[in-house]
Amino acid sequence: MALNKTQKQEILEDLKDKVARQKGMVLVGITGLKVKDISDLRKKLKTADGNLKVIKKTLIERVFKENKLDFDKNKYKEEIALAFGFKDEIMPAKEIYRAGLTNEKLKILGGFINNEFNEAESIIALAKLPSREELLAKLVGSISAPVSNFVYALNYNIKGLVCVLSLIKK
Repeated sequence: MALNKTQKQEILEDLKDKVARQKGMVLVGITGLKVKDISDLRKKLKTADGNLKVIKKTLIERVFKENKLDFDKNKYKEEIALAFGFKDEIMPAKEIYRAGLTNEKLKILGGFINNEFNEAESIIALAKLPSREELLAKLVGSISAPVSNFVYALNYNIKGLVCVLSLIKK
């Protein structure tokens, strides 16, 4: 079904709004995916305050040029969807990467973080990184480990002294 001019204009305005609000955006190759897979991916992204939009490459190119983002539609042969992250820059890449592990037809083609284009390899590398919370937990564990070990060592010495004294008493 062909879209009329007002429908195309609404889609264009919606895309402009999303591109303006995004913190991170991933270009996703969706050729060969079933509608159910795309719907599941949309649900996952929505729960993490993201969005997935399947758009024609010509419309993407038009909106990206207005926002001074580098995009060449001739570089991509497959159908493209845009995954947006509105709170977290890396979240869309992580969700797409996880979904791509179970579905080989889903491919990360590249992405924009802080309005700079990154190739697929760097987006995948970012997606593999642990989350901010995990990194903070590891940092706290690393900082507290020497203190915990020191307290344990002191406690062990006192425990040994008590054991020796109790043996002397007997």
